[in-house]
Amino acid sequence: MRLSAAIAAGFLLVLSAGAQNPQAPGGARGGGGFVAYPQRPIADPEAVARGKVMFDVNCSFCHGADARGGDDGPNLLRSELVLEDQKGENIGPVLLTGRDRGMPKFTFTAAQISDVAAYIHSFPVSSRTGPSIINIVVGNAKAGEAFFNSKCTSCHSITGDLKGVAAKYTDPKVLQQTWILPGSGGRFGGAGPARTAPTTTAIVTLPSGEKVEGKVDRIDDFVVSLTLADGTHRSFATEGNTPAVEIRDPLQAHKDLLRNYSDADIHNVTAYLVTLK
Repeated sequence: MRLSAAIAAGFLLVLSAGAQNPQAPGGARGGGGFVAYPQRPIADPEAVARGKVMFDVNCSFCHGADARGGDDGPNLLRSELVLEDQKGENIGPVLLTGRDRGMPKFTFTAAQISDVAAYIHSFPVSSRTGPSIINIVVGNAKAGEAFFNSKCTSCHSITGDLKGVAAKYTDPKVLQQTWILPGSGGRFGGAGPARTAPTTTAIVTLPSGEKVEGKVDRIDDFVVSLTLADGTHRSFATEGNTPAVEIRDPLQAHKDLLRNYSDADIHNVTAYLVTLK
């Protein structure tokens, strides 16, 4: 019979405590001190680095930069689901389907789920693992301005759509989430104006030449499902690249940049944007 992760972790906790002070009654250490859970070895540092970017953009607003809980999300490091997970097999279904209590669903690939899991599992878990408060405005505003001018001004302007953006998003965490991927931040009460992600659309060109355009409800390697302007739904099999599908994602430029941001870039741009009041 397999012990649950919570029971097993508790059992290992007692063993760990006893090992640190074998003189303590019953093998456990007195005084309620710090006890570490067994740490998982990091097999692929590059996967952890990729997972950190994905987590920072999509998850840190709710679950905290270190996965120990935030304003609206629970501590992941002490979750039984996470403790039982190995390479994303438990975390993945939650990411893809979301939760009823406010967590959206994400369109992560299997590789991205594995990377996010690797990042979460890279944190040491202990009996004192709890929420923390972190100041994220630690970057260089001048460097952030230079990055903004080189990468962002083709679509955005500090005298146009971003005028006074720091006054609209007074919480730097919300501001950071919003500029990295609009729609991923600024949707919780009191933190700033809600900003939903713009709609992704697609044009499907059938062999007959007919073009069908609508909002993308689902797309994968086998099917694309659309909601048309009149509210009707249509789905098309896409194996063999027939019919032709043209995706129009207003956030594609943001998503492309996700692969290139360094931690310094993210902190620097945030430090610059908080000055735009």
